[in-house]
Amino acid sequence: MSYRIQRCEKTIERELADILLNDSHNELLKFVSITKVSLNKDMSVAQIWYTVFGNENEKVATSKALEQAKGFLRSEIAHRIDLRKTPELRFKYDESIEYGKHIEDILNQINNN
Repeated sequence: MSYRIQRCEKTIERELADILLNDSHNELLKFVSITKVSLNKDMSVAQIWYTVFGNENEKVATSKALEQAKGFLRSEIAHRIDLRKTPELRFKYDESIEYGKHIEDILNQINNN
């Protein structure tokens, strides 16, 4: 992967986190953590993995809020980052943190027995 793509991924990740925390009008989005951004080779699509701490209803509501805010988030990224074309944003919930916690709980149960 090229250095330019990696640099753009990190920049988008940082700016998106800042937009969600400071410029978002939806309170649900203030509790979203961006865990990774991955651009395809031509940088036309940004796959964004996120996590949110809360119950299942909050996760579903946050997913819907992110889908509704896609246009706003993309336009804000376009204003902040000088790219030829701002990538399409695709959000995916990152289950790796929950999976890691599940593995840790299993290991703790084994150690306690």
